[in-house]
Amino acid sequence: MTMWTALACGALTWTLLEYLLHRFVFHERRLGVALSREHLEHHAKVDWFTPMARKLLLAAVILPALALVAVPIVGWAPGLAYTSGVVGGWLAYEGLHRAIHVWPPRTAYGRWARRHHLHHHFADPRRNHGVSSPLWDHVFRTFTPVVTVTVPARAATKLPWLLDGDAVRPHLAGTYVVGPRRDPP
Repeated sequence: MTMWTALACGALTWTLLEYLLHRFVFHERRLGVALSREHLEHHAKVDWFTPMARKLLLAAVILPALALVAVPIVGWAPGLAYTSGVVGGWLAYEGLHRAIHVWPPRTAYGRWARRHHLHHHFADPRRNHGVSSPLWDHVFRTFTPVVTVTVPARAATKLPWLLDGDAVRPHLAGTYVVGPRRDPP
């Protein structure tokens, strides 16, 4: 296995970990309520994020375990490249997730990621668990295509890129509306 292949496999693995953690640990509480509690706090307050120190603690458990599995299977260099790909995917996810909530979309991917993720936040938390990629939502049949996102008024004020005064910015008006939260079906 080449270093580049190992790195790419690590990044792909991150997207699976992202999905599995988000869906089964943070929403379905498969590993207890502590991690889920912080995640649900983020759902309730879209401008609140779990402190990085806590995220690093989780990474300190997961990443060495991945390296301990990968190195004996593919060797030192590819095993460390694989683990580096997971770390790179995680860091890219962290940046993207914060950007979704804090900065205006600048690319087609950024616009898609916001619709996909904010639908999960405000319309149906059982759908669209992948933040950086829809791949695993398709595989596990939790994908919902999104054209328009209804953002509750209380949350709209916490998304600084969304409003111009009290109204949705004109260039976002076809994609976002401010209104009451709908209960999931």
